[in-house]
Amino acid sequence: MEILINPDWEEKDWSELQALYIAVEWQARERKDLEKATRMSSWVVVIKDQDRIIGFGRTMDDGCYYAVLVDVMIHPDYQGQGLGTKIVKLLREKLEGYLFITLSAAPEKNGFYEKLGWRQQSSAFIWPVSERQEKEHCVPVAKSK
Repeated sequence: MEILINPDWEEKDWSELQALYIAVEWQARERKDLEKATRMSSWVVVIKDQDRIIGFGRTMDDGCYYAVLVDVMIHPDYQGQGLGTKIVKLLREKLEGYLFITLSAAPEKNGFYEKLGWRQQSSAFIWPVSERQEKEHCVPVAKSK
């Protein structure tokens, strides 16, 4: 296996990355949008097995104060081998010195991040853009009487 940080992307890598989103059952990404988002990321970590992308994660930040880890994923066939931990630790190391580092965990993945020392925020908010996102990421709102 090979771990790449801010790799030079080859043409076939984009279809491999698109396939990874599908393999982890996340929303499919259009190539042009995926390429734009990835190229605008500050740090990108890719794990390859042969020529196949089996792990991915990236960050977005303002250069000194605020940073966010996004799209951390491992192909289901490779989960449980410590690869996700490697990606998160590498990205976290690249953000040394930032004042505020956050992430939004995929549903059911809180325990993974807690084991790595991440803590849940008491005041994080999201503007849900779909019913699925609201269901998966939002605390139910109490109904007023």
